[in-house]
Amino acid sequence: MPLSLQLSLVGLLATLAAGAATTPLAEEHPLLPTWKCTTSGGCVQQNTSIVLDRDSKLAKGAAGSRTAADYAAMGVSTSGNALTLYHYVKSSPASPRVYLLDSDTNKYVLMSLQDNQELSVDVDMSALPCGENGAFYLSEMAADGGGGAGASGGYGYCDAQCQGSCCNEMDILEANSMATAMTPHPCKGSSCDKNGCGYNPYASGQRNYWGPGKTVDTSKVFTVVTQFAASGGKLTSISRKYIQNGKQIGGGGTISNCGAEGGSGGLPGMGQALGRGMVLAMSIWNDATQQMAWLDAGTNGPCASGQGSPSNIQSQHPDTHVVFSNIRWGDIGSTTKS
Repeated sequence: MPLSLQLSLVGLLATLAAGAATTPLAEEHPLLPTWKCTTSGGCVQQNTSIVLDRDSKLAKGAAGSRTAADYAAMGVSTSGNALTLYHYVKSSPASPRVYLLDSDTNKYVLMSLQDNQELSVDVDMSALPCGENGAFYLSEMAADGGGGAGASGGYGYCDAQCQGSCCNEMDILEANSMATAMTPHPCKGSSCDKNGCGYNPYASGQRNYWGPGKTVDTSKVFTVVTQFAASGGKLTSISRKYIQNGKQIGGGGTISNCGAEGGSGGLPGMGQALGRGMVLAMSIWNDATQQMAWLDAGTNGPCASGQGSPSNIQSQHPDTHVVFSNIRWGDIGSTTKS
């Protein structure tokens, strides 16, 4: 491509991005009801919805459609309390990421989970092969998305890898049908624990715990419950259990330490972020560089080299998707009480 044409395209994209920064795409945010629970009052439905990340919107805008964010074209759909995310749409990568919006769609929902709270979600990962990642996690984003187009425009993303900017990140669930990890990534300012302090059952020696037909049978729907235990206002542990076919499954792992408090903040720092409130993000993605080996290959999972390459996934599993539903948060023991 001639240099002059390249520069023209760069200028056009910059202009579109600048325009989008001040003029958010008009859209209807798909409804996704959730529940906030207490041990005394039960669960109360929240009038929540979802919004696509701004980068998805800009990509769509650059293609010439800036009047509305096309959720279906980006692999996103909701039905009742269920959210479905497809990686590929009409053979093209979509890889969507969405955030949970409050009933006031100018603000994200801030989940405050430090003080003996839990977060539960029903998941269907049966269509996620090796190399794919259905991610359900928390980011310490600003409630208003940083102003301007803000939350209603999907602005303000940050994480412990310092994409966008650096902030605390709690990976509740990064998983496919073959492997899973739960990982806090505390940050103190711009000093973040990028590797985190994860718990992966396979890497911990539980080779028959997670997978199709295994203890947690990923060929079927199950409930993921993550509990944040605190003492004296300080986070002391993060633990995991599962519920499937009406039965509770233990052995999901407990994290009681996460690096030096004086460095990235450690587990107490993660707890402080959870106490301030964090934004729920949900996404589906794969990884051309590492092929998600850090999650599901070698000592981390049963997947073989090459299985997780994006080209293999697209050719062998073009319908790969994840479903998150029945999202509830509140006092420990309150979100799964029938």
